[in-house]
Amino acid sequence: MQIIKGIKDLKETYRNPVVTLGNFDGVHLGHQEIFRRVREEASKIHGEGMVITFEPHPLKVLAPDKFFPMLTPFRKKMMLIEKSGIETVLCIDFSLEFSEISPSEFIKSILAERVKVKRVIIGYNYHFGEGQKGDAQTLIDAGKVFDFDVAVVEPFRVGQTVVSSSKIRDLIQRGEIEEAARLLGRDYPIIGKVVEGAKRGQTLGFPTANLEISDELYPKSGVYAVEVEWRQRRLNALASVGSNPTFFSEQSGRANPVSIEVYILNFSRNIYGEELQINFKRRIRDEVRFESSSLLIEQIKKDIQWAEENVFSKQEQ
Repeated sequence: MQIIKGIKDLKETYRNPVVTLGNFDGVHLGHQEIFRRVREEASKIHGEGMVITFEPHPLKVLAPDKFFPMLTPFRKKMMLIEKSGIETVLCIDFSLEFSEISPSEFIKSILAERVKVKRVIIGYNYHFGEGQKGDAQTLIDAGKVFDFDVAVVEPFRVGQTVVSSSKIRDLIQRGEIEEAARLLGRDYPIIGKVVEGAKRGQTLGFPTANLEISDELYPKSGVYAVEVEWRQRRLNALASVGSNPTFFSEQSGRANPVSIEVYILNFSRNIYGEELQINFKRRIRDEVRFESSSLLIEQIKKDIQWAEENVFSKQEQ
């Protein structure tokens, strides 16, 4: 997949481009349906599918106090879009100056003159341009002037639930990762580099990989059954998300540090500095403060047994 960072780098002439626009945080089932339509329409006219997205997220520029952790930071989003079969991504640098471009100017200068779009596929609730004044009707009207077609994809539902990034974000923050996975079309992943921690896991007999903290969204604090992707291998593991309350006492006016620690079952390799993808499968329990290390060890053993009986054994069937 070709990734073009910035309009200034848009130098090629594309063959009958079929374009969709949006932030696509999460690349969930609704987004995947839009991408499927893009591929389908591009095939009909012997064209190329293109996603136009924005970095950073517009909210981070326009209302940083309301900005939320992302389901898919840029690199993860690109990986997922590529898996969806899209050929080209144009990532526009979003700035205050760019936010002041009117919908009509955006259509004329970027879609019509630079991309030379032939068809536009958008979600039902997509808005763009200064003050978010542009919508589907704006594009339909402009298409009559600049000779491109517009199709609007209706809300995508799983059962009675309309799939949306905000809904998935809420589910993950509540620890309801199985329901989030249903709307994503896959387990919720976090990608991170293994860094040195306090090495308490080794002393307990359960050495853990500590992931570098980033600005993406983490599930609700607790213990989870997860799958680890490492060097094209898939490994069963437990992940602890939270503040290690057994080892960090409450400090008045000061939050305990948040961490993600992963214990990979039947694994003893040194993987410091390497990258792991953690796919969250089931939430096992809340994070709990134990009065002693021995009580924590007993609970970890119970967590492993529960995960093997209720999650990992079913994956093998």
